[in-house]
Amino acid sequence: MKLGGRGWKVYQFIEESVRCFFDIHGIRNKSRRNAKASCYGGEVCPFSHRELFNDSWNDRHYADKDKTIRLYHNMHTAKWWWSIQKQVEKNNPGATIIPILLSSDKTQLTMFGNKSAYPVYMTIGNIPKEIRLLLAYLPTSRFGHIKNKAARRRTLGNLFHKCLSFITEPLREAGVAGISIASGDGIIRRGHPIVACYIGDYPEQLLVTCVKTGWCPTGKVHHNSPSDGDLKCALRDLAKVLDALDTLDQGGGQYAEACTDAGIKPHLPYTNIFLSITSDILHQLYQGAELDACCRPLPPNHNIRLFMKGISNLNRVTGREHDQISCFLLGIILDVKLPGAISPVRLVESVRGILDFTYAAQYPMHTMETLAEMEAARMRFHQNKSIFVNLGVRDSFNLPKLHGMEHYPPNIENFGTLDNCNTENTERLHIDLAKDAYRSTNRKNEFSQMTLRLERKEKILRHHQFVEWKLRGSPAPPVIQDLRPGIIYERKLIMAKHPTYKAVKFSALETAYGAPFFRDCLSRYIVGLTDPGLSPAQVEREANSFDVSFNAVPFSTSDPYGSPNGPTESIVDSIHVQPLKRTKNGDEIPAQFDTALINTGHGGKIGASGYRIGQVRVVFTLPPHLAKQILPTHIQPPKYLAYVEWFSAFKPQPERHHLMYKVSRVIRNGDRLASIIPVANIRRSVHLLPKFGAVAPAEWNSHNVLDRCPVFFANPWTDHHIYATLY
Repeated sequence: MKLGGRGWKVYQFIEESVRCFFDIHGIRNKSRRNAKASCYGGEVCPFSHRELFNDSWNDRHYADKDKTIRLYHNMHTAKWWWSIQKQVEKNNPGATIIPILLSSDKTQLTMFGNKSAYPVYMTIGNIPKEIRLLLAYLPTSRFGHIKNKAARRRTLGNLFHKCLSFITEPLREAGVAGISIASGDGIIRRGHPIVACYIGDYPEQLLVTCVKTGWCPTGKVHHNSPSDGDLKCALRDLAKVLDALDTLDQGGGQYAEACTDAGIKPHLPYTNIFLSITSDILHQLYQGAELDACCRPLPPNHNIRLFMKGISNLNRVTGREHDQISCFLLGIILDVKLPGAISPVRLVESVRGILDFTYAAQYPMHTMETLAEMEAARMRFHQNKSIFVNLGVRDSFNLPKLHGMEHYPPNIENFGTLDNCNTENTERLHIDLAKDAYRSTNRKNEFSQMTLRLERKEKILRHHQFVEWKLRGSPAPPVIQDLRPGIIYERKLIMAKHPTYKAVKFSALETAYGAPFFRDCLSRYIVGLTDPGLSPAQVEREANSFDVSFNAVPFSTSDPYGSPNGPTESIVDSIHVQPLKRTKNGDEIPAQFDTALINTGHGGKIGASGYRIGQVRVVFTLPPHLAKQILPTHIQPPKYLAYVEWFSAFKPQPERHHLMYKVSRVIRNGDRLASIIPVANIRRSVHLLPKFGAVAPAEWNSHNVLDRCPVFFANPWTDHHIYATLY
């Protein structure tokens, strides 16, 4: 299919045969020579909305003018690209490196039965990280006729390597000599496609590197070696691997002996398969009765999943559920009563260490300082993990996942941040490219139908992009800019176009919304807005004599936040302001008034200084006809206002051990301190963790805990944005 005279083609899937011993297996893959061209050019074509493409190599980034603090984010800022570019430049000056990132993961296609798919995905390091291309479907043969289990496992491994060798065969010559390859803007470069990373969970990593279960797929650490955090894992020696392969002709005995501590290297240039194994956040880092009692009264929040039945009875907990549990885990163990009067300090320290490591590992940008903080968090866990042995939870910590944490900082230095290497991307693609594709077939010869469906969808997408480009006037490709990510993505406020209710009386605000001082707070706000130079005492005196001439205001019930500069523009947070309602059947929907992080005037992008927590009770607006009644004509009030009840200010430092900020409601003369603020001062929602004590009070529940609990902790674990904001 040609689009706009630029020779754009959507490459079809081809069914080819791979022989493994005496069996022939079908493999469906995109044209092996053209897949990288499709990925390289198709995602930066002038009629797509992609604006980032990188063919540079001398691109080290620093956080300071003296160039002492190195920055790592996109792949071209890391060490691997720099090192490989130097090697290629010796024989081929002016080369463009095209880092190939492969990932594979078998997935079930049916809830019942044994239908499965084994997709292989590919992307390159020159384009945005969220882009992936389906490269092939590997055969899912089970070899049921082989009765010996060891022989069956060996045959399955051989088939996997045979298929991967077949798929990557064009890269052997192209990686050395280079190929002429055109990007979507029409520029032809000599590119050297080189396998840089292989992304997979732990079993997939073992399969790729031919390492035994329990061993480190990257280094030489034995599965029985203690995981105390001090043991350094040396990278497997690639020279020994090559020497082992050279002994194949000398007989089976010598070959087997040489392979004792050696893995495998595919016949690919500049590729070290052990170094190419990347850290996997989804599977490595996210996978009691009183704890269940503490789960039930947690207050709701946009970013929190509530486990009303607790967490102790969960079966087959997924990585996503581990992620959701980690959002409140530290809060429910703070005051847990341990057997034998054991102090919970080590338990809290170890959990805080592993959470700090997990959240810091997911930063979209790293410096040498953040990598050092990750290492400090890892060591804090190892220094306190003996508490789990004392409690009888575990006998030892010889776990591959714990050992794998050691490789995170080196992997970030070599390949950039881990959002490009997380198997969560693969899990997401399974839905569109495997499960949904399978459901669209008639279940007979399904893979041929699946690949045909994907080809047609891709053609429709390309044509849709082309039509949009023509409608925009066929503009030239955008100027490529260096888009350096920050530690956090900025957000923008999105309000509803029309208020939920046209008007609500002050009396209803007092009863249904819990805003008994709304009129008084509005008077103070109007007085302060009219004369900003007044002191608080003067504002109070003036407000006592100020009369609000109306008794109802229009307002909205929530204000969502979107992320305009992140990978996607979507709703990432929201603040709910909802009184009690009843359904058509008469069932009650409990009220929800969320807490928010509010800028008191000098809050920055990072750090708790200048911020304070408040519970948002009312979000409203002052229409022009009402503003004229109470404000001078030259003063325009903010478009959206909010009535909030305040919590205590943050202390200069968080609490010891768990490092969370403690807050409580501000009470003056028996009443909650409240005021009216511009909605623009609200930075985002914030979740509060109740201080339960040794036993969680039975009368607390998710809907009343914010009113009944006297002390809370600001929860930094609900998402990566709040974690980076508070710390």
